[in-house]
Amino acid sequence: MWFKKLLHLNKKLDDSKYDSEVLIIGGGLAGLTSAIHLTKKGCKVIIIEKNSYPKHKVCGEYISNEVLPYFKWLNVDIEELKPTHIKSLQFSSESGRTIETKLPLGGFGISRYTLDHALFLKALSQNCVIIEDQVNNVHFKDDLFKIQLASGKTLTSKVVLGGFGKRSNLDVKMKRGFIEQTSPWLAVKSHYKGNFPDDVVGLHNFKGGYCGVSKVESNVLNVCYLTSFKSFKKYKNIEEFQEKVVAQNPHLKNILENATSVFEKPLTISQICFEKKKNVEDHILMMGDTAGLIHPLCGNGMAMAIHSAKLASEQTIDFLKNQTSRQEMEKNYSLNWNKNFKQRLWYGRILGMILEHSKLSEVLTNLTTHLPFLLPIIIKKTHGKEITMTQN
Repeated sequence: MWFKKLLHLNKKLDDSKYDSEVLIIGGGLAGLTSAIHLTKKGCKVIIIEKNSYPKHKVCGEYISNEVLPYFKWLNVDIEELKPTHIKSLQFSSESGRTIETKLPLGGFGISRYTLDHALFLKALSQNCVIIEDQVNNVHFKDDLFKIQLASGKTLTSKVVLGGFGKRSNLDVKMKRGFIEQTSPWLAVKSHYKGNFPDDVVGLHNFKGGYCGVSKVESNVLNVCYLTSFKSFKKYKNIEEFQEKVVAQNPHLKNILENATSVFEKPLTISQICFEKKKNVEDHILMMGDTAGLIHPLCGNGMAMAIHSAKLASEQTIDFLKNQTSRQEMEKNYSLNWNKNFKQRLWYGRILGMILEHSKLSEVLTNLTTHLPFLLPIIIKKTHGKEITMTQN
């Protein structure tokens, strides 16, 4: 059904010579959310996404409940996707020393495979045009964007939003500052069948990295960890690394030894960069990981991507209604982005540096064990408040 609708919409796009009010590069969480917001308000939107739906992605797959009021406004019913409802955080150091705390707002577990596909169908139902292609270049001249696709087509748009992920060929073409820096981080994700509480998200430290564990829909356990390439390259493969390094944490050892993998092989992504990025570049409003990547240990990257889509959509609507100039749109978005996320990213980098070192991780665990009120404070510093709606 959706495939026929996509073909019909693409035919309409051919008839209109590819012109659009808003073009979104990347159909991940931020891109799809902004498309739903903008089409709800009557904007003509095109998404360019290089992959087909549904698709698994390397992700912690935990989302803070802060996004629920916004999803309700978008008429996106998360409960229809059968998520798990997460109430507590369990944290352990490399040795297995453990502390637990209630999450202030709570959260839910949902796979990117399921969530992205649901948002994709929602965007299509609101007449968003979604093209499976890759953006090769973007030019801005005379207050108009020209977007060159790998297929050879050229699109024009008044506004371009960037949701093309952690690292892409477009970052290279745009000569973004962070892209020239070598990043030592590697992430690995797999789904398992095994025993684990539905209402807990686990964050377990191991030498050279840390691992997030939580249930998603269909009683599936998501295990996703971040490690330095320096630590990983000493071993032949992922299996050996997990056995000799990851499983040295007794919590992770118990999980990995008593669970059965659902995936044929784990998913991996390398060159993950946590350096600062510009949230507006070449007049493109950057969203989600494209604007800034928070350490996965903070467990809140998905909520940040969704919230950034809201901020970008609101400023875009004001611009398209001639309520602000392009300069004001870009300035307002940057100010709002920094207000909501700059401090979170800073705390995330500090926590990342602590957990990279086993001894410092033990110190942090010991400190929070003796002063348990500290852990909720740390969580609040990397999570936001409920996302409230304005007139947009």
